Formats: sequence, C-alpha cells, structure tokens
Amino acid sequence: MILISLSLPLALKSCPSELALPKGNLVSDKNKIVLAYSGGLDTSVICRWLQETYNAEVVTFTADIGQGEEVEPAREKAKAMGVQEIYIEDLTEDFVANYVYPMFRANTVYEGEYLLGTSIARPLITRRMVEIARETGSSAVAHGATGKGNDQVRFELGAYALDPDIQVIAPWREWDLNSREALMDFCEKHQIPVDYKRGGKSPYSMDANLLHISYEGGGLEDPAKPADEGMWRWTVAPEDAPDQPLEIELTYQRGDPVALDGKPLTPGAMLAELNRLGGMHGVGRSDIVENRFVGMKSRGCYETPGGTILLKGHRAMESLTLDREVGHLKDELMPRYAQMIYNGYWWAPERKALQALIDESQTPVNGSVVLKLYKGSVSVVGRSSSDSLYDADVVTFEDDQGAYDQKDAAGFIKLNALRLRLGAKRGRDYS
Repeated sequence: MILISLSLPLALKSCPSELALPKGNLVSDKNKIVLAYSGGLDTSVICRWLQETYNAEVVTFTADIGQGEEVEPAREKAKAMGVQEIYIEDLTEDFVANYVYPMFRANTVYEGEYLLGTSIARPLITRRMVEIARETGSSAVAHGATGKGNDQVRFELGAYALDPDIQVIAPWREWDLNSREALMDFCEKHQIPVDYKRGGKSPYSMDANLLHISYEGGGLEDPAKPADEGMWRWTVAPEDAPDQPLEIELTYQRGDPVALDGKPLTPGAMLAELNRLGGMHGVGRSDIVENRFVGMKSRGCYETPGGTILLKGHRAMESLTLDREVGHLKDELMPRYAQMIYNGYWWAPERKALQALIDESQTPVNGSVVLKLYKGSVSVVGRSSSDSLYDADVVTFEDDQGAYDQKDAAGFIKLNALRLRLGAKRGRDYS
C-alpha cells in the first residue's frame, strides 16, 4: 500500500522552511501526522523518517480494500515503531459501492484498455485519511508515492480538495534514500524490523485491491519484452483455462449489478466472486503502455477479471435499455471522465457534475444479462429487461403489421442527403 498522511494546520518542529505549517489549533506540544501504513519496507522507513525529521507523533492508517493480504500484522509493526494511535479498517464494501460501481456506470476505460484499478482506490484512501487527521488533531499529510508517478498527484489533489488548508509531505521528493539498499541501511541504523531481505524483492512494483492487481518495473520496463507467465497471480493463462465455457447471469438495478445467477450479493462480494470466476477462465489480463499525467509513458500489466466482466455486462444492459442519444452522449463523455479519474480529479466539481448526469442516465438500466466466460474472453449470450426499448414488431424482417412504414425512409434519406447534394452540385469533390 502507498502511504499518505494528513492533518490540519499546526506548526511542525524541525520542518523545512518551505513546508513550515502555520500555527493554530494546537492540540499538544507534539506534531501529529497520519500515515497510510502497510508495515512494509517503505512505510516503515517513512514512519521513522517522519518521527525524526518533523519531531512528529505518527498516526498509522491501514486500509483493507480487498488487496488479498492480511492487514492485522501491521498493528504489531506499528507498535514496534512506537505508534500510539493505530487505525486498521475494512473499507472493501465502501470501495466497491461508492467508487468502483459509480465508475462502471460510465463504462470507464482509460486510453481504450485500462480499467483504472489503482486510480479509483486513491480517492477513498485520501478521504479516510483526511477524516482521521481531523479526528486525531493531526497536522499534516505525508504520502509515499514517488515523484515520477501519478499517485502523488492523485493523493495531493484529493487532499487539497477535501481540506484546502491541509499540509502535504512527500518523503520521496525530499530525502536522499533513493534505492532499496539505502532504505535497508536506514532500517539497520534505526533498528527498524522489516520483512524485506536484501536481494529477495519481487522484480515488480505491484499494487492490488479488489478491482485489480498491477505490475510495473523490472523486465516490464522494456515494452518489447513479453511479461513472464509466472508474474500473473489472479488469472490462469487463457490457453490453460477450462475447455468448457461457463455461463453466468448478472441482474442489474439502476446500472449496478445486484445479483449473480439469481443470488443477491453485496458489491464487495459480487466483485470478489467475479474475480474468482474470471480468473479461473483467464479473463482480464492486459499489457499496455499508458500516458502518465506527469508526462512520461509507462508500461504496465494488469489483471482485472471481475471488472472486465462488469464492463461487458453493463454495456449489454445499456444497449437494451438506454436511449440512443443518451448512450452516445455517455460514450462521448467517457474518455473525459476516465481522464479525470486517472489524473486525480475524483473530488473536482466537473467530475461530480458529470457523475450526476451518468447516474441519472442509469434509471432505466434494469434487467439481466447472460455472459459466457471462455479462455480469456467474455461474450454476451442474451439480455432482457422490463425497461427494454427493443421492439420486435418494429425490427422484424417479416410482416410488421404496419408498425413501421418503410416508405417513410425515402424522405428521411433525402433530407439527410440534402447538404451533400447541394455541395456536389456546386463542385464539391466528396470522392
């Protein structure tokens, strides 16, 4: 987990002049900083660094958003660091219901492929950190994102939007601990207990939550080099998936899936089960080169099995129930909406305004979709809805009983061709 710390205005002792905080609202003689803490190497080093550099009392926050790892051990590690206030919270349902589902109502995909698994988790973590800072009287926020990535932007834009007076500390932009070996040396010097072993780290930088797991770095930094098959953790290779396809039925209400094969599921349980089923059938792998907000291109690999299924099912449901122009408008706005989330503007007024439009469009998106999972693919088998705009009497190639007068099409075509005919008569070359 990437770390973040937040707080309200308060003077930090031994603080670099450019980061000095205004006095006021002092709750004690000791400065307090909230830190998103996983108990790993980076967060442990940052915890001690904050304590010493800012003469600060650190409040740790460990969020479970479905990353698939036990979070409770972070409690003992934080205690070993001298932390007195420790927050460990399960935010899985909040994450899926209030962040993932709203995003999927828009069929959101960044640059045609990325389902934004990392991007959509940052607003939730930031929001809860700001809340904890207020609850504990903390004075600053510090995050562990590097100066090259997108997460620093996402955390800080969100923090400033939620608390305009918040102070932000970004250790990776300040300190000189620029390698894993330097971090280990720091741990040994300060007697920090960590699980990391020299030479034993994963070759990849990974981030996981209930929506996805991402891989960057290592051999992936060469975009021409195929990813190692052993890298993938959630999905089997499509060629190794079962030879028999699996059909599932998703039931939707107002654009959100509420039942799987007739069984009602909470948002968190729904996504977890779709991850399991999709992973079994090799669904949801992607290998992309994306454009980071800070300006560079980055190669990343992602596993998003449940999200891939949700996207296919939702588009199928909308195809049946959504008005044509509303659907086309959503498709036009989606890339802008995806860019907002990717770049860290979840809490911005333009995203909230666009979300209101998207949510309003979902009123008729009710019904069920049958999907087939087979060797890495998701295909639509059928869809039905009491709010369907599909009229078989109008569409049929057989006798339509007067539901549609085909002669009307002649005038429709002539009117739409008028500007083309006028242009051609005046010598415009359309060939």
